[in-house]
Amino acid sequence: MRLTVILTTYNSPEWLEKVLWGYQAQTHPAAEIIIADDGSATATRERIERMRTATGLPLQHLWQEDKGFRKCRILNKAIVVAQSPYLVFSDGDCIPRRDFLAVHAREARPGCYLSGSYNKLPLGTSRAISPADIQAQRCFDWRWLRAHGMTCQRKHLKLVVSPQQAPWLNRIAFTRCRFKGSNGSVWRDDAIRVNGFDERMVWGGLDREFGVRLINAGLRPKHVRYDAIVVHLDHPRGYLDPERVRWNKSLIREVARRKQVATAHGIAQ
Repeated sequence: MRLTVILTTYNSPEWLEKVLWGYQAQTHPAAEIIIADDGSATATRERIERMRTATGLPLQHLWQEDKGFRKCRILNKAIVVAQSPYLVFSDGDCIPRRDFLAVHAREARPGCYLSGSYNKLPLGTSRAISPADIQAQRCFDWRWLRAHGMTCQRKHLKLVVSPQQAPWLNRIAFTRCRFKGSNGSVWRDDAIRVNGFDERMVWGGLDREFGVRLINAGLRPKHVRYDAIVVHLDHPRGYLDPERVRWNKSLIREVARRKQVATAHGIAQ
């Protein structure tokens, strides 16, 4: 199955490099990896060029000028240029386990989107991960992570779930199956049918709003939270604006109430 991976990034070349080593280790390789860059400086471009040579990955760097937080706009541009029928969305700070794309490819179904999760790491643990740790998959090992500063939390138990347990846990998960930009996938035709992401939205629920419209369009959400595994590298969130978050939540409620399918502020612009 041909997959296009869409990774968002902004001025985090060190974290992006670690993520790309994760995609180099995949058992189900991506047909293309689009790095949707919301205006990073030249260090990111230089790191991508170096990683293209080092890994042999099919990388496409899609850049737009930095005019503030415009993640939805660069995501829509990536959807338009994607060449595969199925799109896997993640971020440039989420390292995928080697079977991450294999799980998304295996679980993809017509009329569905997939929703995963992530395991958030502390800053010290994030810095400790090397390319060798990614290639050997040590950074997904509970004991290695504990030894390098990760605290013991129940939500991290996803890292020790077996392939036999994961489907059962996915079925009984109590967590709402919302679309997640850090770990989600959907057919490209369905993403275009809802006109992509709403470009009025800044950080705080933009992926959830996209998922609400996919459900309004008739898609069924499906969990892969226990088998499509990524670890999330820590970083500050200076772009958080509580007032905009409240506005976003209000929009999500309105979209759900009206059963709106396509945004007027998406790809068609």
